[in-house]
Amino acid sequence: MKRIGLLTSGGDAPGMNAAIRAAVRTAVHYGMEVYGVMRGYAGLIDDELVPMDAGSVSNIASRGGTILRTARCLELLEKEGQDKAAATLRKYGIEGLVVIGGDGSFMGAKMLTEQYGVSTIGIPGTIDNDLEYTDYTLGFDTAVNTCIDAVDKLRDTMESHERVAVVEVMGRHCGDIALYTGLATGADTVVLPEAPYDIGEIAARIEKTRAAGKHCNIIIVAEGVMSGEAFAERIRSLVKYDVRATNIGHIQRGGMPTMADRVLGARLGNRAVTLLHGGAANRVVGIRKNEIVDFDIIEAVSMKKRFDSKLYETLQTISM
Repeated sequence: MKRIGLLTSGGDAPGMNAAIRAAVRTAVHYGMEVYGVMRGYAGLIDDELVPMDAGSVSNIASRGGTILRTARCLELLEKEGQDKAAATLRKYGIEGLVVIGGDGSFMGAKMLTEQYGVSTIGIPGTIDNDLEYTDYTLGFDTAVNTCIDAVDKLRDTMESHERVAVVEVMGRHCGDIALYTGLATGADTVVLPEAPYDIGEIAARIEKTRAAGKHCNIIIVAEGVMSGEAFAERIRSLVKYDVRATNIGHIQRGGMPTMADRVLGARLGNRAVTLLHGGAANRVVGIRKNEIVDFDIIEAVSMKKRFDSKLYETLQTISM
């Protein structure tokens, strides 16, 4: 394989730039040319490609976001858009494509392989940690650390005013950001899409902890349950304390990636290009038990994300 492409698609995630850097430099190591595709699949359809070399990815591993930009592309769902994307790849002589994104991005990669013969390798770039085949997705660690920092700061002011803080974090279908943030910050309650909750029990816990001398309460709510403000309104009707809602929002996506995400990005980017160099196609890479692994793309996206009930039980046991 002489020439490959590289794109980031869907929501951005800290660590994407580290993966881009590793992918480009691994390709250079193998003597391959690299083209960066701007704005994900939309850039592939619109012919927005730029040549990349070792120098073009210098000093980017510490940066959040993605230097290639990203976008969601509905055009790729249509045959006309797919034909345009494939035509662009043929125009540049690109034989292989590295796609950094979530499961929707992977399905686009699968289509290009099966219908147009393009070798594709996927890298899991999503802060939600919602892919079962990998222990962690790229960006999850940084996002959780951002939430931890926010909750630690909120606790200072909530305790000063003796308030209840309801903190909304990202996670529509997977509550891992909420779960890990709650465990790391010592939150009183964590409300997740995967677990039932009783609003009356949560209110009773607040009253119990206040009677024991606690001056504030922290409740972490995943966005997939309901908005933080809506949950705060429910709590207000049941307790006598001042309840405030905070939505951490898109801050979770940005910022300097942690060591874990920089190293993970480097390892995944290197493996993805190494697989292409070896003739692999229609694969995704991930990490299990600290070992980089790869799976057939269909097998990977068909795995149902399992809820870590043991970790949730630990949180329930030590939260008071």
